[in-house]
Amino acid sequence: MKELISWFAKGFAIGAANVIPGVSGGTIALITGIFERLINSIKSFDLKAVKLFFSGKFKNFLEYTDFVFLITLFFGAVVSIFSFARLLSYLFENYEVYVWAYFFGLILVSVYYVSKQLDNYKLNVIISFIIGTSVAIFISFLNPATENDAFIYLIFCGIVGVMSMILPGLSGSFVLILMGNYQLVMIDSVNSLNFEILLPVGIGVVIGLPLFSHALSWVYKQYKNQTIAVLAGFILGSLKILWPWKETVLLKDVNGIEQLNRHGEAVIKEYIQFMPDAVDKEVLLAFVFMLTGVLTVWAIEKFASNSNVDNSNEQFEL
Repeated sequence: MKELISWFAKGFAIGAANVIPGVSGGTIALITGIFERLINSIKSFDLKAVKLFFSGKFKNFLEYTDFVFLITLFFGAVVSIFSFARLLSYLFENYEVYVWAYFFGLILVSVYYVSKQLDNYKLNVIISFIIGTSVAIFISFLNPATENDAFIYLIFCGIVGVMSMILPGLSGSFVLILMGNYQLVMIDSVNSLNFEILLPVGIGVVIGLPLFSHALSWVYKQYKNQTIAVLAGFILGSLKILWPWKETVLLKDVNGIEQLNRHGEAVIKEYIQFMPDAVDKEVLLAFVFMLTGVLTVWAIEKFASNSNVDNSNEQFEL
């Protein structure tokens, strides 16, 4: 039971991270020590799994796919997404700087915990880290597209979104912002259970998740240190997106008129980060929330380490 609670809690944290632009659920999976197991479990849904299931060998199917682990993690993520979307909408509306500050601290310290998993710091590993950082920074400079609710485009959003959601350092929510559909998919449709939007996105998830997990698992096994270095670089590069103090630039046409989406809301063109002019109450509180984010990752990593020790002891006793 303790193990199930641990998996659910980690799934909940992954789901919450995936709702937040700039934060990757894959980062949480990596720092809690379940990233490789998660990828291997997802990619195990292959022809062999299908044969085991339809031949009635359900016990073998559950063991082969690590099904209990995966479904518990998935359930925690779904509960988190559907509950956290409403809370996040309220927090961003009323405490935007503090929310960004919290996640800035959370992601900043994640670079350290992910880098701890490196076995060496050879030149190719350092180059991999620089490449990962550069790619993430480049992505952060891209301008968001306009909202598009076409069925095929929503499937594509699901494919690209889920690939980035399980890739540490690359936020699925931020990718949806770049594709113009973050508000439509993660906020409006989740809160209203609009299955006309959620269904094609779900189809994209089902298509993209197993395909990408196979590729990522192979790369991770063949080039573990380089992969971790790239992922740590992704995480570091994503900090630009999360900087708390930013100015929102709205999309305008050639006549200077603001462009609106189908909800009548202004379309965001880009964010321009800046340093606060003076150290006031807001700035001090923001740094408190940054520290809280750092402590959150420390607590998650501590909890994950204890869980791994407990699991090892249980296996030893058996």
